[in-house]
Amino acid sequence: MSEPVSPSEIEQTQREPEPRREPVFNLPPVVLAVIGICVVVYLLQEYVLTQTQQLTLLYDGAFIPALYTGQYGFDWFLLTRPFTYAFMHGSFAHILINMVMLAAFGSPLANRLGTLWFALFFAVTGLASVVLFWAIHPFGEVPLVGASGAISGMMGAAARFGFRTDRSAGKTAFAGPVLPIAIILRLRGVMIFIAAWMVINLATGLFGFAFGFDGQIAWEAHVGGFVAGFFGLRWFDRRWQQPEWTGTDYRT
Repeated sequence: MSEPVSPSEIEQTQREPEPRREPVFNLPPVVLAVIGICVVVYLLQEYVLTQTQQLTLLYDGAFIPALYTGQYGFDWFLLTRPFTYAFMHGSFAHILINMVMLAAFGSPLANRLGTLWFALFFAVTGLASVVLFWAIHPFGEVPLVGASGAISGMMGAAARFGFRTDRSAGKTAFAGPVLPIAIILRLRGVMIFIAAWMVINLATGLFGFAFGFDGQIAWEAHVGGFVAGFFGLRWFDRRWQQPEWTGTDYRT
């Protein structure tokens, strides 16, 4: 049984905008590109290349600290290994977890920074990861692979936004200005996240508590990426605005 509707109600209904429908699979192209490269490289490693070819790819593509001490001479891959290592992964669990985290933290950051600046952010935080790893293990010969360092940088960037996001444009992006360190220290939720992140990384790296990983977790690379993303975000955020935190209570 229907009820009569007045003309004013019809007019009001027509004026109301339709609710925005956000696609379920709505990752930025640059994030999809990174995921695609990582997946293709992993599939090549596992199902296409011979064992000899796999070792060659690992040696030429992974980051090996001992190669940068000067005792092994120079080769051109020394210039590329600090970047190509991020697209290689050691197991299915490794790439699965990294790609899920990349989609979660990389998508709002890419929507905020744009394709070019996100790509530069990925490269720089990945580079910072291996710099710290090399500084702690300068003579290490175990190859370092995985995008975890750059993804940790994205987590550091998310903390500088206070995890604030905006969906008004039909896509999720980090919102607001980059918060000063003094404000971050007053955000209880952000500080709990940072503390928990540090404890988990140290536990998995030092004691090896990581489900699905055969090798050791490079916590040093994670910390290097996080610190670079946390403190260096302003250099990549070209949409930086005037401070909006004046007179606002951010303690909760």
